[in-house]
Amino acid sequence: MLFGGKLFSSYETHPRVRVPFTQTDGKRNYSTAAGAYQILARTWDALQARLDLPDFSPESQDEAAIELINERGAIPAVVDGELRFALDVCAPVWASLPASSYPQPKRTYAFAERAYLNAGGTLA
Repeated sequence: MLFGGKLFSSYETHPRVRVPFTQTDGKRNYSTAAGAYQILARTWDALQARLDLPDFSPESQDEAAIELINERGAIPAVVDGELRFALDVCAPVWASLPASSYPQPKRTYAFAERAYLNAGGTLA
């Protein structure tokens, strides 16, 4: 899925579609976020090179997202069920997380907790 909800058609590579949107502060902006984790094209390029990812498949996206979480030092918090801490330290990476400072709509902690639990996570 592209930023904004449209689908892309191939996992061969990051789709690199610039989607226009209006920020919560009223300014016009563009996002290249795509995939299950809404990874920006420039972020994907760096991760793909560093991790030697072959494509933009769900498996490669999973590896990339885990690396982003690891870079923020949040893996132990995720493993220990400290979801709020993990969300907060990952907020600089993902604009829609509750503690993000980006001028974009955010999800609530309750939304994130439900999604986490529905995916099989456990809370401390």
